Amino acid sequence: MNPAIRVQRTAAQALLFCLAFVLPVRASDTLRGQVTRVFDGDSFLIELADRRIVEVRLAEIDAPEKDQPHADAARAALRDLILDREVELRVLDQDRYGRSVARAWLQPRHLDINAELVSQGHAWVYRRHLRDRSLLELENAARESRRGLWALPEAQRAAPWTWRRTHPPAEPQNVDKPLASMSR
Repeated sequence: MNPAIRVQRTAAQALLFCLAFVLPVRASDTLRGQVTRVFDGDSFLIELADRRIVEVRLAEIDAPEKDQPHADAARAALRDLILDREVELRVLDQDRYGRSVARAWLQPRHLDINAELVSQGHAWVYRRHLRDRSLLELENAARESRRGLWALPEAQRAAPWTWRRTHPPAEPQNVDKPLASMSR
């Protein structure tokens, strides 16, 4: 067999394999699975019972970007909260990277992960996509108590959506991320 055809066939098989295991889900789906990887303070992977892998972006919140102050602490907080644990997701949307945008709850306690990260001061409320206005009260309480990122000097507290506009990435931010997130 022609080596070029062999390479194309192998690439096609690899793509089909990936599509079989990392597929976006529909908005309004409710899913349960175990968190297998945490990328940053607001995105992770879960493995469902049927072995599918779903990439998740937490809805209504925005954690600090990779090179932004408090990014490592936000990632560590999410990792400590959910890594290797079962979560339930209510998928609200798909983002432009193919991730499932969802509200998430830690099982079996049914702890609201999105709200917990805001309450601990590890994420801003993402006002552009806000549905649950109670998150604003949690953010205000964290700010007043100077928890998490709110303990930083004011000059270091740029919201991630502002940070992204003023600090465009020169290259993909995290080579550890799946392809769907590489361009973020």
